[in-house]
Amino acid sequence: MRAFSIVTAIVIASAVASPAVAQTGGVVAETAPGKAGVAQTVKITATITAIDKATRDITLKGPQGNEVVVTAGPDVKNFDNMKVGDQVNAQYVEALTLELKKGGGMTVARSDQGGVLEAKPGQKPGGVAGRQVTIVADVVDVNPAKQSITLRGPKRTVEVVVPDPAQFKLVAKGDQVEATYTQALAIVVEPGAKK
Repeated sequence: MRAFSIVTAIVIASAVASPAVAQTGGVVAETAPGKAGVAQTVKITATITAIDKATRDITLKGPQGNEVVVTAGPDVKNFDNMKVGDQVNAQYVEALTLELKKGGGMTVARSDQGGVLEAKPGQKPGGVAGRQVTIVADVVDVNPAKQSITLRGPKRTVEVVVPDPAQFKLVAKGDQVEATYTQALAIVVEPGAKK
């Protein structure tokens, strides 16, 4: 599964499909006092049009005829089960949540978590991969006139545009923001239609 990683999902999504050709997709945004979140899901189906067993390269063709070549690394245990004509179904999800932490007190830091679940030998090729990054940042400036809040994280300082004026009544210099970014990818290879 590692070869069919989150990076591969992005390559598949950008080369095989565009927002107009993705089978389904959606963006959800929510806000609440001191909280904001956005999530996006894209489902893509492509067809395997070529397999190079020597290099482990797989050519995928999207619904609009766009093709992309991805390499199945040695961790893809069921590579030999894939055939030309098989369908590759990928679902990619990413989400970002921001939560205000009044008064601060947390350590400014970044933490990363991730995991991979691969298909067992003999099963259909596929798997699931995910990662989550959490960053705690200090609020170092609040500027309602510019609709911006400046955050200083563990490695850099960024200015964030906040178009909701109600949020400025809640946040003050010295508070903190906890941002959590989550990505997940599920891929399944289905047999092609029998002729």
